[in-house]
Amino acid sequence: MDILNVLGKVTSVEEAKKIFARRMDAVHLDRILKITNPDIVKRIANAIVICNPDTIFINTGSSKDQDFIRNLALETGEESALAMENHTIHFDLAGEQGRIVDRTFYIANPEDHISSLANRMNRENALEDIQTNMTDIMKGKTMMVGFYMRGPVGSFVSNPALEITSSAYVSHSAELLYRNAYADFDKEVATLGHFFTNVHSQGLNRPEDLPSARVFMDRQYQTTYSFKCTYAGNTLLLKKGNHRFAVDKAVNRGKGQELSEHMFITGIHGPNDRVTWFAGAAPSGCGKTTTAMAGNLFVGDDLAQMWIAEDGSIRSINPEAGIFGIVEDVNQQGDPLLMKVLRQPGYEVIWSNVLIDENKIPHWVGSNEPHPEKGINFQGQWHAGMIDDKGKPVPMSHPNSRCTLRSTCLDNYSEEAENPQGVLTRVFTYSGRDADTMPPVWVAPDTDHGVVIGACIVSAATATEVGATGVKRAPWANAPFIPGALGDYMDAQFQFFGNPKINEKYTPVMAGLNYFLTDKARGGDSNNLLGEKKDVKVWLAWLERYAHHEVKAIKTPMGNLPLYRDLVPLFEDIIDKPYPKALYDRQFSLYVDHIIARIELQENAYAKEANIPGRLFDILARQKKELRTWKQKKGAVILPDDMDI
Repeated sequence: MDILNVLGKVTSVEEAKKIFARRMDAVHLDRILKITNPDIVKRIANAIVICNPDTIFINTGSSKDQDFIRNLALETGEESALAMENHTIHFDLAGEQGRIVDRTFYIANPEDHISSLANRMNRENALEDIQTNMTDIMKGKTMMVGFYMRGPVGSFVSNPALEITSSAYVSHSAELLYRNAYADFDKEVATLGHFFTNVHSQGLNRPEDLPSARVFMDRQYQTTYSFKCTYAGNTLLLKKGNHRFAVDKAVNRGKGQELSEHMFITGIHGPNDRVTWFAGAAPSGCGKTTTAMAGNLFVGDDLAQMWIAEDGSIRSINPEAGIFGIVEDVNQQGDPLLMKVLRQPGYEVIWSNVLIDENKIPHWVGSNEPHPEKGINFQGQWHAGMIDDKGKPVPMSHPNSRCTLRSTCLDNYSEEAENPQGVLTRVFTYSGRDADTMPPVWVAPDTDHGVVIGACIVSAATATEVGATGVKRAPWANAPFIPGALGDYMDAQFQFFGNPKINEKYTPVMAGLNYFLTDKARGGDSNNLLGEKKDVKVWLAWLERYAHHEVKAIKTPMGNLPLYRDLVPLFEDIIDKPYPKALYDRQFSLYVDHIIARIELQENAYAKEANIPGRLFDILARQKKELRTWKQKKGAVILPDDMDI
């Protein structure tokens, strides 16, 4: 039962064309009739019947069409102009400052396996909910229909997707973040054999409607539905909604050959202008954009599609063409390239949920700039010292405040981002928010251990999810977007990275990163970071040399650690900073009891899941056994000088 077809009742191209002729003006009718794929045509017609918009705008991606969308966002009040030209501000409802995970569902048939970390709703109930809430939801509004590619045109791992929305803000965001492929859409769908459909409306956009807001994902028909919400993570369904479908495709149709990951893609310069490409996973709000920007050549900061090429290398593309980045703690010291786009004229930026002062200038927590005493933010009028009805301080900007911009704005943007053959990816990193356990960088001794590093990410809950608190497991930083069983996804990871088709010279380096180790966790008395944000450039540079066998490492039960003598010149050459031996010892000592506790957390959690590959438990058990042996010989806290090279 395809809900879109059942509710719309359009079953033929002829019916669809009659609807188009009745509902569109001559310009847009001519545009839609250039789309000839019958399934695309029928899905658009069904969305029109269900949502009942006053007008329909077929977006070709032309500069004139982009101007129309920008102006509509201003006219409807979804965005407001700021002091800097081509900068606008969008405010989400105060109760919708992140993904509404409690109201996000997979539409499931009884036999479907759904991730234990996700919500499910049976098809009949979902149909009733969608019918109740989406019928006539666009009445009085303009429906915008966009034709996008999630990835470069011509890449066989790209995914064509329709974005159908009544929100000019969502459509404006899509134009910055994705590739409008109206002219190529029919051809790409014919070549790839599939497309995703996304239908969204904010409705009346009132706080009282938020309990009824929903995000539905129908895996069987690769269709998402979203209503009564505006936060881009819930409404720009090309992003995380379609990422889930791409994960499904990789696990179930491309198992062992391709992956769809929540990863940045960046290029790091090595000696003699060598470029080594990295992909790295981190949960939202855990430094993924910062890491991507720390590279010399930028391809992406959030998502990656990857596959094993004919030459035995792993290749990666970015489904996106822009950044929807968290701005909290973005500043000149740590993020100079991004700050240039945000603070200098000549770029198009959509801001969301930051503070806007009386001069229409945005401000945010952690910018390291002078802040105003008052302004307007995500909850209305704001002033310094403001508290909410529970007595808690109201921050100047929400922790999940965002900036949306095109990747081409960045000085380190690489044209390889549009290469349909992708970039040859040698290093894969996994990081979370780990305040007290793991060192800044460690490398898996083989790819099976690398998969386990990814499976065992632990993070503090961040503001990207409404209502999330505390420490949480974050497998591969992709768990919220894995539709099926975690065991199937893990098996796909082992099969991919262990695929014998990978040429030995391209065997990937798989490593853990941790930027969030605190002074207090290593004997100090403050919660400050043990190091600085910019140190990430050194950890990446060391991994680049490691990938080319130019540095040695200390072998430990958890993986391989850098030698002090290799880090000192990298700190000096790359970030012009001394690196004391005392700091190295604090950062790279192994706190054995903490690590064992972290292993047992993972063992206990995965023991509750079905069909988890035994390799995970074997590796964790071996690590734990070796750590206990080390503890007996070397003590509970082991300094690098006491480890084996």
